[in-house]
Amino acid sequence: MALGGNLPGSAGDCAEVLTQALAEIQANGFCVHAVSRYFRTPAFPPGSGPDFVNACASIRGTGTPAAFLALLHRIEADLGRVRQERWGARVIDLDLLAVGAQILPDLETQTRWQSLPVADQMRLAPDQLILPHPRLTERGFVLIPLADIAPDWVHPVTGETVAAMVLALPEGEKTAIRPLGQANGGASALVNPGAAP
Repeated sequence: MALGGNLPGSAGDCAEVLTQALAEIQANGFCVHAVSRYFRTPAFPPGSGPDFVNACASIRGTGTPAAFLALLHRIEADLGRVRQERWGARVIDLDLLAVGAQILPDLETQTRWQSLPVADQMRLAPDQLILPHPRLTERGFVLIPLADIAPDWVHPVTGETVAAMVLALPEGEKTAIRPLGQANGGASALVNPGAAP
């Protein structure tokens, strides 16, 4: 899953809000298996707000992907997310990126949403869960944190690994994404210490 935000919330600054979201996921019975470093990333589209703090996490648990997504939406609301403008500034954004090699709801829907022109991406939102996330392959602010925890994960549609997708990103985009160092506070404490990497 991916986490991001560019506005402070009741839990604190952007990094603290992300850490609180991970704690809430864990409190709801899921194992936070691994967490990437936190990264500062430029807002997209350019000029749409302050820089984001982004991260990715590997989560383990039971239940359907749709039920987990519903939990993520509840956590977003609890942490102060208000959905006013697509791709606007926000306290928290939690996205389900993938569940193993599942393709949901089907390959045709996945392909249609993945190939949408940018203008349509900015105004249209799917009315159902699409996995893998249709923008996953092109977003450095997702791929670079994801490479911290799952560089060898293979996209079930493109056949590319996360590491290969990162290599294909424009150099300027990669250099604009900078790790926050130790600014992610207690995120590492949420990782199951007995879990394999």
